[in-house]
Amino acid sequence: MSGPTVLAIGKAFALLSVVAVGGANGVLSEAHRQIVEIHGWMSDKDFATAYAIAQAAPGPNVLYASLIGWRLAGLSGLATATLGMNGPSSVIAFAVARLRRRYGDHGSVRRASAALIPVAIGLILAAGLTAGRVATHDLIGAALVLAGAAIYTLFDISPLWLLGAGGLIGMAMALTVGGGQ
Repeated sequence: MSGPTVLAIGKAFALLSVVAVGGANGVLSEAHRQIVEIHGWMSDKDFATAYAIAQAAPGPNVLYASLIGWRLAGLSGLATATLGMNGPSSVIAFAVARLRRRYGDHGSVRRASAALIPVAIGLILAAGLTAGRVATHDLIGAALVLAGAAIYTLFDISPLWLLGAGGLIGMAMALTVGGGQ
């Protein structure tokens, strides 16, 4: 895996930012495709680790872009990925907010806004499927994904409890199945 230039990192995240309907998680699948599959800048495991750490940390969902940038090119990669992921989408959000304030009562604007809701949900579902596929390498992993999704959906529980439980299960498995390695 060859390391990207800071300019390439910025370009990749800026392009993702433009289509980030539903937030940064809405483009997770495309981020994975670009960073892992097309450019080969990092492995599935490294991508999944950056995403998991970002989700466990307090703050916005966009943190995964910052962690990926840091992993790829250090502090300059972190800054470039963060600016790339936030800059274009912030400009677009500001412009759309101004247009909605001015033309928000127009029927076509309301219909266009309503149409973005299912698109955003679809992108977020795709992100979940990508994250599950990348992080799951065996039946136990698949069972953990399904159990975590079911528990989170059915019960009022913080995702941090699920992440902690998953980490403990992983450590226990490493000690018993993998011989502690």
